[in-house]
Amino acid sequence: MSNKTNYSYVGITFIILIFGIIFVPKIIDRVSEGDIIRDESRSQDVSTSNSEENANKPSKTDLVYLEINGESKKVPAFSFTNQEGKTITNEDYIGKVYVVEFFFTTCPTICPIMNRNLVEVQNQFQSFDNFGVASFTISPDIDTPEVLKAYADKYGISNPNWHLMTGDETAIYKLANEGFNLYTAKDDSVEGGFEHSGNFALIDKEGYIRSRQDDFGNPKIFYNGLIEEAVGVDEDGIPQEITILKEDIAKLLKE
Repeated sequence: MSNKTNYSYVGITFIILIFGIIFVPKIIDRVSEGDIIRDESRSQDVSTSNSEENANKPSKTDLVYLEINGESKKVPAFSFTNQEGKTITNEDYIGKVYVVEFFFTTCPTICPIMNRNLVEVQNQFQSFDNFGVASFTISPDIDTPEVLKAYADKYGISNPNWHLMTGDETAIYKLANEGFNLYTAKDDSVEGGFEHSGNFALIDKEGYIRSRQDDFGNPKIFYNGLIEEAVGVDEDGIPQEITILKEDIAKLLKE
């Protein structure tokens, strides 16, 4: 073997020795400190761990949030008196799926239909203690707790989480028009003396307004409460939405 070849082996051996002295301790340190790329080889385990964790959490449904200025719309704070004379706030509904309506007991037109529909919904979910209804009267001067109690008895309202509420008129109208964007106003020119929406709002367990999307991908926001499920389609060709309301309540109860 030539001297040149010997020098080559010596050189290679020297380089390997230097590498071992300088870099091997650093690699060992990095492994012991947990910052070496070895974690990538365990990425499948991490993913599996996350999947198992998520499997134990409630899954979100396809129901969307109503967004205002880029923020999901949440039910504002409120405090009123129910048909039993008890103070009810928005906090009493946390952890529950519930439907919101604005009505008044002397309403001669749409309110009876709305509340018959809600009683049907109530009966559908009577075995769920985390389902409720929030009914706010827009005629608080007339609709005292005693009047609301008689109204509840008349319509067969039995769900303990269905609160018919009365209180400060200004606060109620502000809650309707700004809190839920459900139109409400006094109007002596119309039958009954009030104008108000015949729609229902659906609220999830965390207090957010939820709904399904229409055919164009936009949130429906509200559910028409003016057509009975048995009717199917009214004389103007508008389909009832009590069925889809029931379906969406069931979805939120599973979240």
